[in-house]
Amino acid sequence: MQEDFSSLPGYTRRGGELFCEDIALKDLAQRFGTPLYVYSHAALQSALQGWMAGVAGTRHRIFYAMKANSNLALLKLFHSAGTGFDIVSRGELARALAAGAAGSDIVYSGVGKSVEDIRAALNAGISTFNVESIPELDRINAVAQSMGKVAPVSVRINPDVDAKTHPYISTGLKNNKFGVAFDQTAALYRHAAQLANVRICGMDMHIGSQITEIEPFVHAVDKMLDLVDELAQCGITLDHLDVGGGLGVRYINETPPTAADLVHAVSQKAADRGYGDLPIYFEPGRSLVARAGVLLTTVEYLKPTAAKNFMIVDAAMNDMVRPTLYQAHMAIENCSQADNCEALWDVVGPVCETGDFLARGIALAAQPGDVLAMTGAGAYGMSMSSNYNSRGRAAEVLVKGSKAWLIRRRETIEDIMALESTVPVEAL
Repeated sequence: MQEDFSSLPGYTRRGGELFCEDIALKDLAQRFGTPLYVYSHAALQSALQGWMAGVAGTRHRIFYAMKANSNLALLKLFHSAGTGFDIVSRGELARALAAGAAGSDIVYSGVGKSVEDIRAALNAGISTFNVESIPELDRINAVAQSMGKVAPVSVRINPDVDAKTHPYISTGLKNNKFGVAFDQTAALYRHAAQLANVRICGMDMHIGSQITEIEPFVHAVDKMLDLVDELAQCGITLDHLDVGGGLGVRYINETPPTAADLVHAVSQKAADRGYGDLPIYFEPGRSLVARAGVLLTTVEYLKPTAAKNFMIVDAAMNDMVRPTLYQAHMAIENCSQADNCEALWDVVGPVCETGDFLARGIALAAQPGDVLAMTGAGAYGMSMSSNYNSRGRAAEVLVKGSKAWLIRRRETIEDIMALESTVPVEAL
């Protein structure tokens, strides 16, 4: 089942041609080449407005989880709309600051923060570290002490709640590497309260990604608030709750809740438990960018065989790894009306792996030279791309109305080899 382009904000089909806003996608492919990531400004704004409307009139905050897509142009757009940033590396910290964010606009997540990471974040004056273990808490305290600073910390709890999503992106179960075990959290907070160079400021969770139901979020928040009650009895109070991200999107036929519905449900649960005035942080990633982006690719060859039909394109698993890594189903359409009849095809790339596919067994009509568009490609496409097989990463374009900006140029082989060096012949 293919996605209807009429349901994608910013994208339409006119006279048989697919458009991003007011520019035909095949014209963008001709101008910038393929593989090519294209993002609709209107679609980004629509997703942003959904989240910002959800928190309007409250003390809640939105922190964009930039691991979904960290292009600077998109980060600046989100920052100008009033979002903060959820980061998981020193590189993402640098990107957030380059986009104009203040330290107070940044929360730092992730299980493996190094001494250098912590030092850089403290120098930037971040809002909080989302702490994932006792050793990490002690390291943050030691680094802060060495710098004469006090580090703001929240504890990421592992509520052992099933997010009902792919196991690789489920992060809130007790067998996942993330967060502090639920039954150990109160003790960690009591330990943190005794440390001179940390300041307890919140509680954090993130139970997974591409979650299409509200119930797992509400259940996890309910468990968080049990801990908040327990901490209050010990004299430990918090200045915010962080419920993470993970709201899913429609790729083929999913029916996820809206951002406003999720914010309302979580806020209502907090209010019902007596915490209606406590600010809540949300960390959306995929739901802000996925449906704003398409990946354009050109058909190179058609290869029918007795077993199945292969449509070989110039995009590969190094450009979009989600179908291979997560068994993700993402709709693919021809950007123009094809002259031939539909058939069932495996859409595959040129990388030397049997796992190099974008789709399997989909109905499609196309000829060599046609440009295809993979929808829902704005999240975890470019940000997870690689140089496997010494392939340069794709270019990225932002479209607003009838204007298109190249926001990342295509990598060349010279770019790929620039950080490498050879050794003297006698060393070989």
